[in-house]
Amino acid sequence: MCDKRKYIAEQARIFKALGHPSRLLMVDALRQRELCVGELQALVGHDMSTVSKHLSILRDAGIVSARRQGASMRYRLTLCCLDAFLSCTGELLHRRIHAQMDVLAGR
Repeated sequence: MCDKRKYIAEQARIFKALGHPSRLLMVDALRQRELCVGELQALVGHDMSTVSKHLSILRDAGIVSARRQGASMRYRLTLCCLDAFLSCTGELLHRRIHAQMDVLAGR
């Protein structure tokens, strides 16, 4: 049972890493293509040290990886199942929005 708890704790760490809006925004962008730190910084609008901290958390959780290209680091999504997971959660949100719109419209 102890091993199961460790396993679940590691899964929780992944979910915790995804639990910040800025990190989730970066992960969503990385679903499309590799991005450098500057592109991710422009996307989330934080200073470079904050973006680097977020990327460190995502790397430590195994969600993204980095590779050097010249003077810059390029980041990519390595937890491939996130694409399906984010699509699934997006569909859930769309259904909720449509249900709320139906309620407001009296349907």
